[in-house]
Amino acid sequence: MAKPKEEFSCEMFSNKYFMLCAAGGAVACGSTHTLLTPLDLVKCRLQVDPAKYKSIFKGFGISLSEGGIANLVKGWAPTLIGYTLQGSAKFAGYEYFKYKYATMVDEESAYLYRTYLYLAAAASAEFVADIFLAPFEAVKVRMQTTPGYTSQMRKAMPHMMSTEGFGVFYKGLTPLWGRQVPYTMMKFASFEKTLEFLYENVVPKPREQCTKVEQLIVTFAAGYIAGVLCAIVSHPSDTIVSKLNKDPSSSIGGIISEVGMIGIWRGLVARIIMIGTLTGLQWFIYDAFKVYTQMPRPPPAEMPESLKKKLAGK
Repeated sequence: MAKPKEEFSCEMFSNKYFMLCAAGGAVACGSTHTLLTPLDLVKCRLQVDPAKYKSIFKGFGISLSEGGIANLVKGWAPTLIGYTLQGSAKFAGYEYFKYKYATMVDEESAYLYRTYLYLAAAASAEFVADIFLAPFEAVKVRMQTTPGYTSQMRKAMPHMMSTEGFGVFYKGLTPLWGRQVPYTMMKFASFEKTLEFLYENVVPKPREQCTKVEQLIVTFAAGYIAGVLCAIVSHPSDTIVSKLNKDPSSSIGGIISEVGMIGIWRGLVARIIMIGTLTGLQWFIYDAFKVYTQMPRPPPAEMPESLKKKLAGK
């Protein structure tokens, strides 16, 4: 008996589709980054004060003993707002640019060179998204890494503005691009390729025969693997962003000279745990949001029939 045709809440690549993508991205990124605020706080402190915070566990212990739970969630407000805005622009932007770039070439080229399309779309989306994120990232890091600094964003933001000017919020934009653009390129491209691999080689049945719950589990697995790769690629820039936002008078070259090539990787284990979990959850939530809102969910890239015939010599 044939399955009934699924009804969708919007047309693929319509304005409503991209608006829902933005909403899904906002929920996915805002919620996950805020949930992992304590781990992010310890990671930042490991990067900027390694003499005091010698390991993840010591970092948690010292932070907890110095200010209790409130100290561990310091910076949650700029994290929530910044990554909600960034996630909205990133996920909707990726879907939009991937669609637009694919229409610039023929169907066969779009398939054969799809990884390059993923990378270009991800870079374009993140470039825009970071403009929304940068001010809140600057406030978050200042609150988390400056001893005795206010724990309230509504006080920190005006204080930074009045004492250092508007430019302080974008002091870290260039290294933020340096961290986030490679991260997002890896995040989306590796997710897409990992998803293809899992359905082709690991999942015992075709995607269309999987239940939505099974599909979401595969989505989480692909997202987690992508997250580990992201953490490794973007970690040096993450260290620089943390130090720049703590001390805006410093320079990228000065930071690299100060910490050295080993020091720039400090906190990597914490970040792999954080970003792996974060990315897996983000893809899961984003895909679950699509299921909940009955959005069309295209399958992993499939070879066009015309290319199959060419390869078969027909």
